[in-house]
Amino acid sequence: MTFNNLREHLQQHVVIGDGAMATLLYQFGVPVGSCYEELNLTHPALIRSVHEAYIRAGAQLIETNTFRVNREVLTRFGLEQKVGEINRTAVKVAQEAVAVAEKNAFIIGSMGSILAGRVRTEPLVSYRSLYEEQASALLESGVDGIMLETFEDLEELLLVLELMLSLTDRPILAHLATPQVGRTRDGYTVTRSFELMRKAGADVIGLNCRLGPTEMLRTLEQTQVPEGALLSIFPNAGRSGFVEGKLSFKSSPEYFADYALRLRDEGVRLIGGCCGTTPDHIRAIAQALQELSPIQRVNPDLKENNQDKEKDQVRFHIQPQAHVKAYTKDQRTIIERAQEEHTVIVEFDSPKGLNTEDFFNGCQALDSAGAAAITLADNSLANVRMSNLALGALLKERYDIEPLLHVACRDRNLIGQQSHLMGLHALGIHQILVITGDPSRYGDLPGASSVFDSNSFELIRMTKQLNEGLSFSGQAMNHSAQFIVGTAFNPYVRNFETAIQRLERKIEAGADFVMTQPVYDGETLQKIYEGTKHLPIPVFVGIMPLTSQRNAEFLHNEVPGISLTEEALQRMSGLKGEKARQEGIAMSKELLDQAVKVFNGIYLITPFNYYKMTAELTEYVLNICGNSNGEKVEFYDSACPNKNRSF
Repeated sequence: MTFNNLREHLQQHVVIGDGAMATLLYQFGVPVGSCYEELNLTHPALIRSVHEAYIRAGAQLIETNTFRVNREVLTRFGLEQKVGEINRTAVKVAQEAVAVAEKNAFIIGSMGSILAGRVRTEPLVSYRSLYEEQASALLESGVDGIMLETFEDLEELLLVLELMLSLTDRPILAHLATPQVGRTRDGYTVTRSFELMRKAGADVIGLNCRLGPTEMLRTLEQTQVPEGALLSIFPNAGRSGFVEGKLSFKSSPEYFADYALRLRDEGVRLIGGCCGTTPDHIRAIAQALQELSPIQRVNPDLKENNQDKEKDQVRFHIQPQAHVKAYTKDQRTIIERAQEEHTVIVEFDSPKGLNTEDFFNGCQALDSAGAAAITLADNSLANVRMSNLALGALLKERYDIEPLLHVACRDRNLIGQQSHLMGLHALGIHQILVITGDPSRYGDLPGASSVFDSNSFELIRMTKQLNEGLSFSGQAMNHSAQFIVGTAFNPYVRNFETAIQRLERKIEAGADFVMTQPVYDGETLQKIYEGTKHLPIPVFVGIMPLTSQRNAEFLHNEVPGISLTEEALQRMSGLKGEKARQEGIAMSKELLDQAVKVFNGIYLITPFNYYKMTAELTEYVLNICGNSNGEKVEFYDSACPNKNRSF
């Protein structure tokens, strides 16, 4: 196809793009950390087969396997002298795939961000020659256009757009990868970004990577798109996660097909997939959009939307209100409490910004409702939040509220990890949850390193070693720590028995209690009970109230480790706002009625900082169990906290 046809085709049709290359190669056994683009030279048949699979699935536009083929990246693999060769060969392989498949498809040269979410240490202009070298090779090889993708910083993307206009008049498809809904990493709203990208000469503007279908749709719903601009969306297959030791993505092809229709309703003309998507996803999209014409984009009314306004200035020197308790603080650990009575712990997210007022107000409300501890995540989903150590210390010192801190393996090497734990001990924070942590590359600073000096088993063992007065290296510390260590449990795995065996090994390593992923149905509750009733430690079963239909769909289809029943999805269907939250609370109460029959430990997860929801649920648990005033409910064997009970 000639390069002019793509512009014309997008004016009249919804075009189906291809899906992921790197994550699909990973599924085929190519190790993480490999130079996937070198395979154009060493294993061209493999790359050709991926292109063919996408074309046969219905892709009308494929991207060359050249996302990182620039001198900056190839230098890491000793391939810096092969920039031109790899780019040219990649185009040839794609052309061969189109010929073999005997179907028409546009071939677009893929170019990714060089900055790639890293902290900038050199002027952006220094990257210009690197981009020019790659673009020239792709254009000389006869691509139908250039795809600029996964740019987290608008300013870098604008630099490349300026360069491309000086090199070619072929179509330029420019894509941002936003770490959050509606805003780039360098602080621009998507509305402003699209405006500047269009002015800079991009033929097609859009989003790819980082977010799944739900969050990309939300972004479009709050974005003003320049009149006449062509929109492109390539979502990830939901959030990534490690399932049974392998990187995986959650969203199904059927879910993608449904969202393809919704994206078309938003005026999107080019729809494909990014990380985690496969030919099955593209086939589902193609079938859903078959013979459908494009819809003219209608921008949302943003008169009442403050997206393009800066947030309120940070309030400095906030003086928290004095917190007076009407009763003596319970000195028992959550383990001791759960061995005697129903005990509720509540997760409440640390703030993403510097204003802590709402956070402390929420914690006070949860504490007053009867929460035994406030659990604070450790930069969950690899998104930066305020230090849980600092906030935990302030909760304890200023408000006499007991924190339970998550400690991830991801962010600290063994030196930092031991130092961190020693600091917790000095602050009197002894209750922790050890977790692996989500990979950095999928958070809001994807250029950050994921350390993983230890796994969760090893960190549990080494933390309990501190309780014996020995450092990680085995040296005497002249004092013993007093850590109570929790571990996480995901019931939504293919092999439940293997997951239970893994949990048993964590207990052997020293885990004192278990916190589960959120549960949304009685069948899963009973499954967890039956699988864990023999364990000698308390299990805190996780429950997180739903807040809307879209929230339910997102959790079910895009977040690893969470599954909802069809009944739950139907009950949230069509609901949003306060009505949806009330239904979410009602559903959680029904589940809690069942949970308290077999579990003393209840772990409530606050959604979107709606702490009033989990405060109400905390009070509900303590009221129905008759220990809202600290009354003991001794009804099971404390040596085996989950046995001899049934629904």
